Amino acid sequence: MIEIYSSVDKTLIPNMPQVVFNGRIVVVNTEVEAYKAICSLKTCDIVGFDTETRPSFKHGVINNTALLQLSSDDTAFLFRLNIIGMPDFICDYLADSSALKVGISLKDDFNSLMHRKRINPKGFVDLQDYAGQMGIEEKGLQRMYALLFGQRISKGQRLSNWEAEILSEGQCCYAAIDAWACTVIYRYLNRLRQTGEFRIIKVHAEEGNTEER
Repeated sequence: MIEIYSSVDKTLIPNMPQVVFNGRIVVVNTEVEAYKAICSLKTCDIVGFDTETRPSFKHGVINNTALLQLSSDDTAFLFRLNIIGMPDFICDYLADSSALKVGISLKDDFNSLMHRKRINPKGFVDLQDYAGQMGIEEKGLQRMYALLFGQRISKGQRLSNWEAEILSEGQCCYAAIDAWACTVIYRYLNRLRQTGEFRIIKVHAEEGNTEER
């Protein structure tokens, strides 16, 4: 029986070992590369999903999504939407209900992508809902990953320039992990749900007490 706390003490996260993605990272700069990437992703049983947008420090100014990340278990594709736009075959993949795609806080990502092109997303699982149904209260990727695996996802690149001419190694690693980690979490939670060999220990943050669920 695996015991999982419903939430994690955020003060513990900075001292956790940092998550490392040991897979392949492919930066997609052309439509031809994008088409090949989508063809590859169509062979995967599950794909992690995320987006990045260049931050705006001016009130009321919202930038278009600059990067779309789609990752299998071992390869993360980083689609530079600020360069290639949103070709129809990418929109079609996002609308394919037979292709299982997993992300977190999906509504925000979908709304952001809509500024580039109207999409009809299907085949998506939001980890906030999926984990919440099990009794896990964490909503963010970093805290959920820390809760389940005791490792820290670095957020140091979150506010960097995602429309830079060349993405830095740090940006690529950050973007890849954010999509790939969704597949890791989903596979783990899915196994637990199938076996039923888990129990959630409810954390009362205001008292520091716990109870089993």
